[in-house]
Amino acid sequence: MVQHYSDTRTSEGRVRFLLDGEAVVLLTEGSGWQQQAQFASIQDAVLGLALLSDVPQPLYAQALDDLYRQLSFFGQLGAA
Repeated sequence: MVQHYSDTRTSEGRVRFLLDGEAVVLLTEGSGWQQQAQFASIQDAVLGLALLSDVPQPLYAQALDDLYRQLSFFGQLGAA
């Protein structure tokens, strides 16, 4: 079952981190672009986000802030 972990929306686009079993799915979209990728870890998904040239810097920064807020609230992914 896929769970939304973090969902960031700004006027420039949207970034979502989804949990699908042990995988992390990164969905990004904006005006005229969208991408989806699956990663083995949240760290890999964050790196994948950093490498997407379509994602504007303010959206990237807000998405990281939102993700880190979720991580601090719920704890590190994969922690028992």
